[in-house]
Amino acid sequence: MSATLVVKDLAAGHGDRVLFSGLDMVVAPGDVVGLVGPNGAGKSTLLRLLAGLDAPEAGGVRPSPPTATVGHLPQEPERRPGETVRDFLARRTGVAAAQAELDAATSALVDGAPGADDAYAAGLERWLALGGADLEERAEEVADSLGLRVGLDLPMTALSGGQAARAGLASLLLSRYDVFLLDEPTNDLDLDGLERLEKFVTGLRAATVVVSHDREFLARTVTRVVELDLHQQQVNTYGGGYGAYLEERETARRHAREEYEEYAGTRAALEARGRMQRSWMDKGVKNARRKATDNDKLGRKFRSEASEKQAAKARQTERMIERLEVVEEPRKEWELRMEIAAAPRAGAVVATLRGARAVRGSFTLGPVDLQIDWADRVAITGANGSGKSTLLAALLGRLPLDEGHAALGPGVVVGEVDQARGLFLGPDTLLDAFGAAVPGTSPAEVRTLLAKFGLTADHVLRPAVTLSPGERTRAALALLQGRGVNLLVLDEPTNHLDLPAIEQLESALASYTGTLLLVTHDRRMLQAVHTTRHVRVEDGRIV
Repeated sequence: MSATLVVKDLAAGHGDRVLFSGLDMVVAPGDVVGLVGPNGAGKSTLLRLLAGLDAPEAGGVRPSPPTATVGHLPQEPERRPGETVRDFLARRTGVAAAQAELDAATSALVDGAPGADDAYAAGLERWLALGGADLEERAEEVADSLGLRVGLDLPMTALSGGQAARAGLASLLLSRYDVFLLDEPTNDLDLDGLERLEKFVTGLRAATVVVSHDREFLARTVTRVVELDLHQQQVNTYGGGYGAYLEERETARRHAREEYEEYAGTRAALEARGRMQRSWMDKGVKNARRKATDNDKLGRKFRSEASEKQAAKARQTERMIERLEVVEEPRKEWELRMEIAAAPRAGAVVATLRGARAVRGSFTLGPVDLQIDWADRVAITGANGSGKSTLLAALLGRLPLDEGHAALGPGVVVGEVDQARGLFLGPDTLLDAFGAAVPGTSPAEVRTLLAKFGLTADHVLRPAVTLSPGERTRAALALLQGRGVNLLVLDEPTNHLDLPAIEQLESALASYTGTLLLVTHDRRMLQAVHTTRHVRVEDGRIV
């Protein structure tokens, strides 16, 4: 079914804080709308409104036709206890809900309930449209093609992070919605997964809205960009792809700044002229009073007329100021100015693995021989499940080895941003969790540092586990600035980060002089960050 999503005068906020208002948008079949903006601008909120999961403060969303199926795939796939991979795929594709509706309609039909015929027909049509008839067969095929070599009856909670990412991608590739709403679909995907996702999205005939901070993915897929500008409280739409959006946005910002500067310059000049005219008028009045005599009627009249002329000119200048069309000053956007604090230099050899081998269930790492030297900048790539994170754990001495030897060099101080941002997943407040990681730092200093990373008073007293993925990532990056490191380990650091923060991280890495281990599938980051070595991991072995 061809379906269109019509959005009219939509508004949303958190408490007294307005996220966006007056949003109008039409997403037609074949459109791929990229939704961009900083963390906290309301992108995920907007997707939930489009999906009908939340109610807007104003305005509305209308799918056309009303029976169109709308699929919302959130950025963190929920892994429910006891739910198998098969059940997960049925839930995410909408087939499970359609099956429940069809079962209820079937029971009503058997019972002879009024209107049961129509309900059954509608339920069957929906179930078929979502792909319920052949989901089992397609699920096996897609899982195999993605290398998801686990039984579909295995609980989702038993999957590794890489396997869960593949299951999430499989649920998307199996979906047959009329409208797709995708929230950070590129997170945790390897290069093969990214290519499959791009092919799927560009081949869709359905209306699609996607939130992503993967710049290459946006450049390859979107046909239009909608920007939620949190600082200006505006919603801006840009035609064309992501590259055109970047150019148009830069041009628009430059013109806005030029228009304001022209207005401010004109107003300042008029105000200066008005002050001078009023000063001359005041001096004229004082002189007239000082020189006034009964016998100097002609001079008194001349000085009075001169003062009145200056007063008239001053009033004319004031009217010119009032008639100026006011141009508001463009607000300067908040910028994350990130630095990575450096610890004193470690020894010549930072970390080593010698004949290292570790067995974890059906997966084996190694044997691996690897030496990381001072100031090495190593890019580590490989497919999901190939062992990249396991390799990092072995290098850092966190993974017990079944064979071989692992060692960190003397004076090594590790700073790490791991995939799960694990330091900030506990019940402690962000303030306490962060403070425990930087002992000796006062709460006031912790608050100041976190504020630099966009984590304000609203965040620091919340349990860290309640933070969004992007907020946890910012906290992990703030930690790198709060304590000196000389071995920096970044495992998928761009996951959940907004575009300005990604660019600031790349800038900070350019000036970092210590040793770097970088695991990422972000193609533009791999191009932007200078590395001296490239290690590829395949099936637990180094290539």
